[in-house]
Amino acid sequence: MNKLEIDLVIIGAGPAGMSAAVEARAHGLSVVVLDEQASPGGQIYRQVLQADARSRAVLGNDYSAGATLAADFLQCGARYLPNAAIWQVTPQREVHYLIEGRARVIQGRHLLIATGAFERPMPIPGWTLPGVMTAGAGQILLKSAAMVPAGPVVLAGCGPLLYLLAVQYLRAGIAIDALVDTSSRRDFLRAWRLIPGALRGWRDLLKGAALLAELQRAGIRHFRRASNLRVEGEGRASALAFDAGGHAHRVPAELILLHQGVVPHTQISWSLRLEHDWSESQLCWIPRRNGAGETSTPGIYIAGDGGAIGGAQVARLEGRLAALAIAGQANRMSALHKTLRRARAARPLIDALYRPPTQGCIPDDDVMVCRCEEVTAGEIRRYVDLGCLGPNQTKAFGRCGMGPCQGRQCGLAVTQIIAAHRRVPPAEVGYYRIRSPLKPITLAQLAGEHHSVEEPS
Repeated sequence: MNKLEIDLVIIGAGPAGMSAAVEARAHGLSVVVLDEQASPGGQIYRQVLQADARSRAVLGNDYSAGATLAADFLQCGARYLPNAAIWQVTPQREVHYLIEGRARVIQGRHLLIATGAFERPMPIPGWTLPGVMTAGAGQILLKSAAMVPAGPVVLAGCGPLLYLLAVQYLRAGIAIDALVDTSSRRDFLRAWRLIPGALRGWRDLLKGAALLAELQRAGIRHFRRASNLRVEGEGRASALAFDAGGHAHRVPAELILLHQGVVPHTQISWSLRLEHDWSESQLCWIPRRNGAGETSTPGIYIAGDGGAIGGAQVARLEGRLAALAIAGQANRMSALHKTLRRARAARPLIDALYRPPTQGCIPDDDVMVCRCEEVTAGEIRRYVDLGCLGPNQTKAFGRCGMGPCQGRQCGLAVTQIIAAHRRVPPAEVGYYRIRSPLKPITLAQLAGEHHSVEEPS
């Protein structure tokens, strides 16, 4: 049997991956889409085809809009492989994955990585206590199983998702004790000069204003410019303490949801040794791409939030652009580029307004940073004092980043802690060297691996 090369292999069936598949199929390309989830949609449109009318009403119009795209994707003729765990990707565009316990590999002429984003961890005192979750985790439970908190909840941090989840919880009948916003006056002043440029994205600005207005009408306690956040509790969370308005506050709570934005999911791009840049606006690493989404390795593209945080509409447009470039339809890309610039217009304002505070990225010495190996920020600073120059060396000094999450939860914080302690830019410090396997695989599975798409020899 000879392996059959697919025109385009796509990793991820979120808005970018689905849009790329639909566009590529429209131009006659063979397409295979691999996705970890059981149904298409990604995080933004998670379970959208299974959502009932009540769930769609709770989650809002932007969520429901994904149903049409998901339906079009399933009918476009692309081969869709759900529940596929990617454990290795090679520069030669071979994708190795596990499905139903069996190891498979597929070869593409082109590869599109559309893995989206994950939530930036918010390491504050007490964040590892039971009863503390991320806002993204709360939203996943809401979308995938219509699960909501049994009692009142406190939401704390910054970023659009915090307000969106608060509104969704209100619509679901969940009591919100407090919304604690860490955005500072400095953030507002920095954002003010970006308003004229953001007006081209006025629809996104109106959506944000509508969320804030809905929360205000509901009478939610809203603490602004909060700092020194810390979760109190013995054995589990019992309260969120913070400073705001010149006073110390303490809000009793058994469920606290933290959030300070999302960042690109770059594990695959780092494992491929693609070129990355440190983004000062989004305080994270972003893969280097050209206007069509092609990376530093020819034939490998990235679209959507996995390249830079932009939201669902930007992801859909970037997916289409990458597919057009791969299909050789450069003449059709100019109009999409214009639409994409408009869709991105509000992003600089959002990035400036909801910039994560230093305390949430570079915590005090006694705060746990690597939850897998129980390494604190103070221990990382001591490693630097002993000669540690970057995240990879923290593994040797104290196993930081060597746990099951492979640095996804601690990586950015470790980079920023080391950079601040060394007094150098994060770009000089770098990131973990990500290696395969990206997901656990047994020797028996590896021994039985074979190509999933073959033709007779």
